[in-house]
Amino acid sequence: MSDLPKSAGTIGAGNMAEAVLRGLVRGGLAADALIASDPDADRRTYLAKTLGVRTTAHNAEVVRSSDVVVIAVKPGQLETALRNLPTEPSPLYVSVVAGRTLADLRALLGAQARVTRTMPNTPALIGAGITALAVDPQTGDSDLDQAEAVLRAVGQVVRVPEAQLDAVTGVSGSGPAYVYTFVEALTDAAVREGLPVDIARSLVVETVLGSANLLRETGEHPAVLRDRVTSPGGTTVAGLAALEAAGFRTALLGAVHAATARSRELGRKP
Repeated sequence: MSDLPKSAGTIGAGNMAEAVLRGLVRGGLAADALIASDPDADRRTYLAKTLGVRTTAHNAEVVRSSDVVVIAVKPGQLETALRNLPTEPSPLYVSVVAGRTLADLRALLGAQARVTRTMPNTPALIGAGITALAVDPQTGDSDLDQAEAVLRAVGQVVRVPEAQLDAVTGVSGSGPAYVYTFVEALTDAAVREGLPVDIARSLVVETVLGSANLLRETGEHPAVLRDRVTSPGGTTVAGLAALEAAGFRTALLGAVHAATARSRELGRKP
């Protein structure tokens, strides 16, 4: 696996760009080896003050200054962001742009550009994310390794064929929002049953966190762990029956399908 690059930058300075920059600083890359571009002067000032990285309004300056360039803009901004970039030097581009394909990126950057496509998620902000990295026949192993080294600064990395990235977007890219909605609803339910809101929130957050950690540590199928909590005729089975009656599982299937479909739509030419 490759080490971190000597220099890196982001085109875009939003939450995901900030997460990557924070992770790289945390991983040992000097702040003065990092640069971020963004049209928003306030956002540039924020990153410069909080992380100590260099900032600029010019995307071309990021390209000229970086061994690895993370493209972190909204899908509809991609054409504008990548317009008139220098072809030399030739950094490795790591895209975190939802829905926009490697073919889109190569059409904008040039057929010879070194390009990778990824889908991270927002827990990357605290180094607890998971990112899917697209494996593509035109992308060399050394570039994949370099991209993975950068992405590991913000969490775990898995490699998938590019065709699976839309589904990844629907599951882990959008997944934190599903979890937050579940936490909010479960907290509201606890309050309705008489628990103080601060106690309710602590109970719910730690239950979700502990359950996820138990899944990861044991490697057990979730159904096995669920059955260990569920006694015949008990409280848990009553709660699970209510969830099933309300279409809980079906709703999740629909959410992932809708988000995946939307990711595919974003990948179509504007």
